[in-house]
Amino acid sequence: MASSVYLETSVISYYTARPSRDIVTAARQTLTQEWWEDARQRFDLYVSVLVVEEAKAGGAEAAQRRLAAISRLPILEINDAAEELGKRLMGEGAIPSAEDALHISLATVHGMDFLLTWNFRHINNVEMKARIRTVIDAVGFECPVICSPEELGGVEL
Repeated sequence: MASSVYLETSVISYYTARPSRDIVTAARQTLTQEWWEDARQRFDLYVSVLVVEEAKAGGAEAAQRRLAAISRLPILEINDAAEELGKRLMGEGAIPSAEDALHISLATVHGMDFLLTWNFRHINNVEMKARIRTVIDAVGFECPVICSPEELGGVEL
C-alpha cells in the first residue's frame, strides 16, 4: 500500500510555475518537478477543496496550469473535524494563518501520511512543527509528517 501525500498549494505552484530567475526558487521548482514525476508512481497524492480554491487564484494562465496538474487527484472535503482542529491550531498559537491551519487539519483528519509544502514560514519549520504536533497529539489524532519535496525525495515505505 502506497503512502498518502497531501499536496499543499505551494507544491503545485512550484511544479507549474514558469522558471524563476531566483536561484533558490528555481532549484525548488526543479526539485518539485522531479519529485512530481517520481511521486505519481510511489505515492497516493491528494489535494483538498482549499487547494483547488487557492489554485484558482492569480493569473488565468497560471491558474489553468495549476488546475490541470491536480485535475485527476482525489479531493479531500472540509468537514467539521477539520474545521475544529484548524480553529484549535490557531487558538493555541500553533499556526497564525487560518488557511495554513486548515491545510494541516485536513491532512490530519483525513489520515494522510505526509503533508508536502514549501511553506517554511508557517508550516514546515522546526518551531511550528513542534507546536503543530503538540496540538494534534492532544486531541488524539496522528500528525502527518510535514516536509518539502526535497525531504520526501528518498522516502520509500
